[in-house]
Amino acid sequence: MEDVIVVSSDSSSNSSNSDMEIDMEPTEMDNSSESIVPKDNATIAEERKKLGNDQYKAQNYQSALKFYAEAISLCPDSATYYANRSACYMMLSNYTNALTDARTAVQLDPSFEKAYVRIAKCCVAMGDIIGAEQAIKKIEELDPQSKSVNTEKQAAQQLRQLEQTIQTNYDSKAYRNVVYYLDTGIKLAPACYRYRLLKAECLAFLGRCDEAVDIAISIIKLDNTSADAIYVRGLCFYYTDNLEKGIKHFELALQLDPDHKKAREMRAKSKALKDMKENGNVLFKSGRYREAQTVYSEALKIDEFNKDINSKLLYNRALVHSKINNLREAVTDCTRVLEINDKYLKALLLRARCYNDLEKFEECCNDYEAALQIQKTPEIKKLLRDAKFALKKSKRKDYYKILGVSRNAGEDEIKKAYRKKALVHHPDRHANSSPEERKEQELKFKEIGEAYAILSDQRKKMRYDSGQDMEELEQADFDPNQMFRHFFQFSGGPGGQSSFGFEF
Repeated sequence: MEDVIVVSSDSSSNSSNSDMEIDMEPTEMDNSSESIVPKDNATIAEERKKLGNDQYKAQNYQSALKFYAEAISLCPDSATYYANRSACYMMLSNYTNALTDARTAVQLDPSFEKAYVRIAKCCVAMGDIIGAEQAIKKIEELDPQSKSVNTEKQAAQQLRQLEQTIQTNYDSKAYRNVVYYLDTGIKLAPACYRYRLLKAECLAFLGRCDEAVDIAISIIKLDNTSADAIYVRGLCFYYTDNLEKGIKHFELALQLDPDHKKAREMRAKSKALKDMKENGNVLFKSGRYREAQTVYSEALKIDEFNKDINSKLLYNRALVHSKINNLREAVTDCTRVLEINDKYLKALLLRARCYNDLEKFEECCNDYEAALQIQKTPEIKKLLRDAKFALKKSKRKDYYKILGVSRNAGEDEIKKAYRKKALVHHPDRHANSSPEERKEQELKFKEIGEAYAILSDQRKKMRYDSGQDMEELEQADFDPNQMFRHFFQFSGGPGGQSSFGFEF
């Protein structure tokens, strides 16, 4: 920071008594009491300036401001007083007022180099590259050898390059890169509201709305008419699924700046998203699932960066898929929800239910385990127990599947299924096949016999269906040929004969 300019009073021999404060001594012609000559404004102003300088050096900047203001009020045409107060404002990081005073100083004295230096410093701090470059150019005209603004010249060049890089990344929606480069820019230009608000906007796009809100509110406190700050505040409401408040803030930004393109676009986007979301919900509640699915899908195309709303839209669409038995699509949508927010309990529970219906019991158990970590309720604990039981059952042989019958199949249907499959896979039928093929058919023949032995016995079938004592149902010494002979002996062999001697 430049030192305060200290200008001493002129005290030439031609100055009149009214130009300074003096003590009047008695003379031979006047033996009365002391005669006091009043001080003029210039003298008082100079005293105030000196007091301000003392306070400035002591780093009491608020007190210094007061004295400089008094000096200016007494002598409003002194460029030095404005320049000194500008330096004081800079020390308080009040670059707006500092710039105003520095510009006033050069208006009063167009050759005042140090005032131009302060203009350059303030413009750099506020991110005004053009203003900084103009001030630097003027300094170089006044003194081609001047090195007083070398730092500012370098900073202005860096900011110009940074802005080009920032714009390129912003246009390509590389918002993380924008934030990175803006942090560098803010170090060079700490009073640049434009950089801070652009950073806040990108933070909102990235879902870091708490940080974005803090920046927006800090600037609104300094300038409650900032359309950009109000726009960013609305953006934060929008990205946290508060569309109503978001729309109100975008409309307020447009009242302050009718040409605010971003606020206009976001207002339209917010209204479209709000209408689609509400319409989809109405269709879902009325049972018009396929129409609801279409609306939710269209709503998801509006803004890929609105993760909060999109997660809800995806969950709602997953519900629709589950209602129309598109279980795999429901799982896909739930998975996308959980990629956005892994603590989304409803999505976890819905995916677990879909996994259960798809007989993917291990995945089902994993989801219920994760859900239980989020919320330990008796309902979720029971769901997890049931899923584990289903998983245990699924690891047994599925005798219904082996026979090709449903779990509701009756005794006659089970017998017919056994008869059909036993004849297809009987080893004698494959006597001329390769050793590998014969071995495979023997295994299938055995499994068919095991399945029939369990499902044709009501007691064993009941235990199998309930999942109890599953290990005891294993039949290591089971003879499928004996089961086959027994079956056809009592039910009649193929072709209606009671004997077993037949040809395949």
